[in-house]
Amino acid sequence: MKIQERTGAGSGRAAAPAQPSVGDRLPTPPRERKPALAALAVLLILVGALGATMLVLQAGDRVEVVQVTKDIQAGEPVGNNVASVLVAEDDSINYVKWSQLATLKTLKAKSTIYAGTVVIGDMFADKVGVTEGKATVGLSLKAGQYPTGLKAGDTVAAYRVGANGSKTDSDGSSSGGGAIVDQATVAYVPDGNGGELVGSSNLAVTLTVDADAAAALAQAAAVGEVALVAVPRSN
Repeated sequence: MKIQERTGAGSGRAAAPAQPSVGDRLPTPPRERKPALAALAVLLILVGALGATMLVLQAGDRVEVVQVTKDIQAGEPVGNNVASVLVAEDDSINYVKWSQLATLKTLKAKSTIYAGTVVIGDMFADKVGVTEGKATVGLSLKAGQYPTGLKAGDTVAAYRVGANGSKTDSDGSSSGGGAIVDQATVAYVPDGNGGELVGSSNLAVTLTVDADAAAALAQAAAVGEVALVAVPRSN
């Protein structure tokens, strides 16, 4: 009797579910894609890149200004010897903007401006006076009295010579050659290359010299007895 009761009790239990074998695993469900999150990530990347670009631009704003491409001597205008360049904008520097070029061309350099210089307004003026202690002297020179290719900015020595090439003193006597001016700067040659003549044969040249030598140079120039020789610029 006990054996039957045990058997009957056991028959009432729920059967345990069969475990799948190792080779019969259920397939893994596919991962759920979230396009909204992907789009948000891309948007954040773009915003970050745009913000970095704006910071760079704000840190280095550029302005188009004038740069000279050739040496400009005192008293000369820039002419067409200019180019446009971009520089960092700085309100403390009086740059001449490229849009102001037409006005700049009506002004004259206060002093020598070398090629490659970025122009600022203080370098030019409507009228340019002679530096204290200096004077300008105009010469009318014949062929042979000046070096070929003479141009503004050149350094020359001025000699007083007679018809025979010797020095002529103010009293008409002749002596050995000597310089009236050891170092003078060519301030102006009409076409900038020594090629424009006055009248039929003479070349007009303007020299900047020490004031104490101006009288002797002007006197020699008045009688056409000046010869120029190119010399190195002193430091």
